[in-house]
Amino acid sequence: MDYILSPSILSADFANLGADVKEAVKAGAKWVHIDVMDGMFVPNISLGLPVIKSLRKETEALFDVHLMIEEPGRYIDDFAEAGADLITLHAEATKHLHRAIQQVKAKGLKVGVALNPATPLSALDYVLEELDMVLIMTVNPGYGGQSYIAKMDDKIKELRAIINEKGLDIDIEVDGGISAKNVAHVKECGANVFVAGSAVFNGDIASSAKDILEAMDNIKKQIDYKKILSIILVMVFMITFNNNVYAAELDNMQHNDQAYVLNSFSGNNLESISVRF
Repeated sequence: MDYILSPSILSADFANLGADVKEAVKAGAKWVHIDVMDGMFVPNISLGLPVIKSLRKETEALFDVHLMIEEPGRYIDDFAEAGADLITLHAEATKHLHRAIQQVKAKGLKVGVALNPATPLSALDYVLEELDMVLIMTVNPGYGGQSYIAKMDDKIKELRAIINEKGLDIDIEVDGGISAKNVAHVKECGANVFVAGSAVFNGDIASSAKDILEAMDNIKKQIDYKKILSIILVMVFMITFNNNVYAAELDNMQHNDQAYVLNSFSGNNLESISVRF
């Protein structure tokens, strides 16, 4: 599974957008998250097709286009032409979710479905197998700079369990309140794509992006240490168990006057001992 930082340009300097995006990508971001808002589905208006088309000339990073607009199926062809690589639709924004998903796939693009914090995972019951990604909104959509909703931990964990149980290859993206301080925790919950806006662009872009990427990598190292510790504990248990079996069998022989062949560990060597009482 790939772990990906997708900086949201909603928090970038629009007067210096191309340069900001290039700096984030150079620092290690693989995707660029583009929030499109219509002022209807969410109480805000952001950028549109001309900005995406212009920005496409500035980078080859994957364009992760998040449509926060009513009935997004009306504009799938336009966003594909503008340069989107992945289009995410809100389950709450369309009457015909399956149809809209098929529209995106027909353009040869990756497709995702976003769920607002209060929307249950059951909204995905009949479309999950069609998706490349599920976006869990960890804030209410419409504005940047909000705090992560802690209850979304359970939602992410539940979704990852469902995906694993079904044997699917689906990314889980999280959007809202992600920073270097909590990205490792959210990763442990099961997410693997992380949208960060103000945490990347409100300050030194390269330094901020690298801080988040390093925090993502640190949890991987911690997981590796846990695996090593688990292996050591299993080895200790096996050695202790074999020694106990050896002692028990020896005691049993003393009481039954029979011949046995005993196996025991001595360092790295397996010893066989034949004893008769």
